[in-house]
Amino acid sequence: MKIKKPPHILVIHLKRFKYIEQLGRYKKLSYRVVFPLELKLSNTMEDADSEYSLFAVVVHVGSGPNHGHYISLVKSHNHWLFFDDENVEMIDESAVQTFFGSAQEYSSNTDHGYILFYESLGASSKS
Repeated sequence: MKIKKPPHILVIHLKRFKYIEQLGRYKKLSYRVVFPLELKLSNTMEDADSEYSLFAVVVHVGSGPNHGHYISLVKSHNHWLFFDDENVEMIDESAVQTFFGSAQEYSSNTDHGYILFYESLGASSKS
């Protein structure tokens, strides 16, 4: 499948919850998903030069699907900002990596990237 015209904003939803039939409930999947700051979609786009830059991440904080909290990371004017309700602070770009997920299945880290927002770097999608 090829995408004829790449979107200006690309939204990627990471499936972080799975129904476990033996338990009769959903479980949060905390596995590590390394999402790049720059994304190239050359295999799925007719325009082989389609490039995107990550500009926002919605993070789910919590161990299960029925409870938790959402925070956001947003890139504005080449700086990353961390939004947690009324608390806003500037963070280093390398801090975005802490929201990739856990390298081990059982970890105390419950802060995981959930929804990724990329903006096209190409002029062709801005028309």
